[in-house]
Amino acid sequence: MSEDVLAVTSGPAQGVRDRPDPGPTVLRDCAEAEAYVATVCFKHGPPRLVGAELEWLLDSHRLPDGRPGADALRAALGPHTPVSLDPRSPALPLPGGSTVTVEPGGQVELASPPAASLSDLLATAAADAAVLHDRLAAHGIVALPRAADPALPPVRILDLPRYAAMEEAFDRHGPHGRTGMCSTAAVQVCLDAGEAADLPLRWHALHALGPVLLGAFANSAVVAGRDTGWKSARWRSWQRCDPWRAIPPVFGELDPAAAWARRVLATPVLCIRGAGPRWLAPERLTFARWIAGEGPRPPTTDDLRYHVSTLFPPVRPHGHLEVRYVDMQPGRRWALPVAVLTALTADRAVTEQALAIAEPAADLWLQAARHGLDHPVLARAATAAFELARSRLGGLGAPQWLVDDLDEMTERQVRRGLCPADLPHTPEEPR
Repeated sequence: MSEDVLAVTSGPAQGVRDRPDPGPTVLRDCAEAEAYVATVCFKHGPPRLVGAELEWLLDSHRLPDGRPGADALRAALGPHTPVSLDPRSPALPLPGGSTVTVEPGGQVELASPPAASLSDLLATAAADAAVLHDRLAAHGIVALPRAADPALPPVRILDLPRYAAMEEAFDRHGPHGRTGMCSTAAVQVCLDAGEAADLPLRWHALHALGPVLLGAFANSAVVAGRDTGWKSARWRSWQRCDPWRAIPPVFGELDPAAAWARRVLATPVLCIRGAGPRWLAPERLTFARWIAGEGPRPPTTDDLRYHVSTLFPPVRPHGHLEVRYVDMQPGRRWALPVAVLTALTADRAVTEQALAIAEPAADLWLQAARHGLDHPVLARAATAAFELARSRLGGLGAPQWLVDDLDEMTERQVRRGLCPADLPHTPEEPR
């Protein structure tokens, strides 16, 4: 969600199939805007690259309430501090090329460079994550093993126009937006959209797998000291922060690009950027109505690209496809959802199998977030999906530790209808 990494063309497809941007132009027609969205959000070509964005909630025993603030993060991150936290920072990438950003509540995010293989991605992301966590640990800061802060209420530490406007817009719908912004963490997997002929299959498979993998990896039951009754309270918070901005699409749309373009224009504008420290957060102004003349000024293609970055659906097209529905996992197990999704979209035949496995669960988002795999349809689909992914890992050059971790999770959790949220907190966990 960090503004630093929200360029529509960032991620796996970056530098591979992007066309030069002629610069922002004023939009005066919805059909023109929809065509523009379909073009920039779906970059077609062979699915060759994979990337990951890894978020961690943090804890510090050196601070009174355990919450690292801006000063503590600047000291720990040093030259890797993002400009959102220190405008004077060089914001250097980590040794493997991953960039570091900070979320509104102080969560730290690592965004890997696009990799040509799963093994390359895992090696780079794991090495860069180790460097990042070592820097944090040297300042008494450690990553929490959960996808929602189990102890502290949400507090925004970044006072940027984007996040102030986001908070204002989300507050109209209740407290859930602040929780999602400031107290949750995810594993986001970035995959190429693929050839135009294969896009509907990949799009439908990733969405059908959503409830299955949301339930299997649910890891955020406790928020701010309260058991929410949900296995993924992170998912609940994002779905309730804004009903237009985050809900899953209708499953089975024949033309994903056209459907997405219509959705983008029908979604209310979160903010209209300006020169000052506070941006306008209009209420119920859709982008289509802005084009029709209801905003304070005519919108441009640059405004449209920025608007796309303020939508948070389960799968967000950014040129590539950014899968956003998985909770952060404990320790090195962030690699498991990355591997499963990569394996299940490795080629058309496997993707077709994955879609067939997951389709009976395609509409069970609510059940997955609330109950995890304690639902027979989700449990059956998860077991079959994990088995299919496991059968493909050898051909993807997966390291043995990953195969072992996937086998262990499959046997001890998935086959038993359990998810990480069902496992008790261990004494060694922070807080």
